[in-house]
Order: sequence, then C-alpha cells, then structure tokens
Amino acid sequence: MASRRGQGKSYAEAVASPVPEKPSDSDVTPAVPTNVIFKLLGFSVAMISLPIGMYFIAVKFGASPTVAGIIAAVAANVVLFTYVYVAWQDDRLEREAETKKNNKKAQ
Repeated sequence: MASRRGQGKSYAEAVASPVPEKPSDSDVTPAVPTNVIFKLLGFSVAMISLPIGMYFIAVKFGASPTVAGIIAAVAANVVLFTYVYVAWQDDRLEREAETKKNNKKAQ
C-alpha cells in the first residue's frame, strides 16, 4: 500500500502522526422529524380502532350490519381525510418558514 509522506518525515513519523480531521459537513438529523412519526402512528391507530369501534357501537345501538358497515367506512374516510389535511397544513407551514428564511438570507 502506498501512502504519501510529508516532506522531511520518515515513514515511522508519517504513520505515527495523527491525520488532521476535516470538518464534517454531513447532516445527522433524521430524515423524518419525530413529530411526523408520532402523527402517523396516531392516525394509524385511529384508522384501525375508530372504524371497528364505530361498527360495534352502531350494531349495539340497533343498526343493521349494513348500516354499521357504512358508518365504519365513513369513519375510516374521515380519519384519512383528516390525516391528509394535517399533513398538508404541516407542509404549507414548513414551506412558508423556508420562504421567510430564504428571503431573510437574500437581504
């Protein structure tokens, strides 16, 4: 293996001297923020429990299984649309903050 030695250094000195570390430009932040993961988990639990719960509650109060199924489907769609709306709002706020940051940087 070939290694470069500095001028005036022996091989032993070149090997023994520590290599100067370059400043790290790597970004170690997670790709997805923690609050987004918690929102996804919360909506996932709601997507499972709310329609099933609504079905059994509707059947308990005397609705036919067909009507209870429709109510469960509506509940699932409400959870889905709520998740999409919350994600859209988060993205909009994030874009506005980035725009303000870029405008401040440009001035």
